[in-house]
This record gives sequence, C-alpha cells and structure tokens, in this order.
Amino acid sequence: MTTTERRKAAAGRVREAEELVARLRGGFAGVGVVLPSLRIDPVSFAGDEPVALVDLGRCNLDTALRLTQVLEGTRIGHDG
Repeated sequence: MTTTERRKAAAGRVREAEELVARLRGGFAGVGVVLPSLRIDPVSFAGDEPVALVDLGRCNLDTALRLTQVLEGTRIGHDG
C-alpha cells in the first residue's frame, strides 16, 4: 500500500470514528446520559497503521448511575 493510500484509509477511519462518536453522543443524549469526555482517542491514530479507538471517558457518579439504569432498562422518576 502506498503512502497516499494509507493516508486515505486513515482519513476514512477518522471520518468513521467521528460519525460513530456523534451517534453515540446522540444516543446517550436520547436516554438522558451525557458523557463529557466522549471522543476519539488521538493517540490511537499515531503510527504507521492507525486504529480508531473511541474513548468513552470519565463521568461523575450521577452519570454512571443513570447509565447503569438505562442499561438495566429502568427509568429515573417513573413508577415501576
């Protein structure tokens, strides 16, 4: 693979990662969860064969609780 082909492939992975981060952010927002550190890990693009890693980041305890409730299928503030 030529340098130009590698750069194009890396650019495609960056675009895909950006789109996925946007989808994750929107999906989380739709269920009331905000992950303030959600981003593409910039270090994952270093090197000759970059890989796109999504960094879900850190969150406070309230956000962690909300996320676990969403994953468990419960809702805050609703009966049953």
